[in-house]
Amino acid sequence: MTIQVGDKMPEGAFGVMTAEGPGQVTSEELFAGKRTVLFAVPGAFTPACSAKHLPGFVEKSDELKAKGVDNIACLSVNDVFVMGAWGKDQGAEGKVTLLADGNADYVTALGLQLDASGFGMGTRGERFAVVVDDGVVTQLHREAAASDVKASSAENILNNL
Repeated sequence: MTIQVGDKMPEGAFGVMTAEGPGQVTSEELFAGKRTVLFAVPGAFTPACSAKHLPGFVEKSDELKAKGVDNIACLSVNDVFVMGAWGKDQGAEGKVTLLADGNADYVTALGLQLDASGFGMGTRGERFAVVVDDGVVTQLHREAAASDVKASSAENILNNL
């Protein structure tokens, strides 16, 4: 079943790259008592993800935070090392937290997994964005196609806050 507005975000944990190496953050730490924008991309270093999606949130992070967003996080079915390298490459440090969902457990719990095996990428996450207030989904923006960056863009999220 796909997560909907009004639903509580599922429990889970994500890989994050820290100064000391691979670490972990839980959904509780990410969402409890905070307003979080979580957006997902099909893959780090892929064209639309690297050219439009993540850069938009990096660029608009101050505007989002000015509208009451506490956390901005990018989720992808990649390992923590890839997500850490992609975050550095994109200048995301201090603006967007890069979350690794290496086995697609979290996107599957959300019901937003994508079969990208036709592209040699296995199970991935759909391109989407959710606004989460204290663990509850208040907005859900899914893209019609994995290559689209419209509904889940930083600009659209800003316009809907």
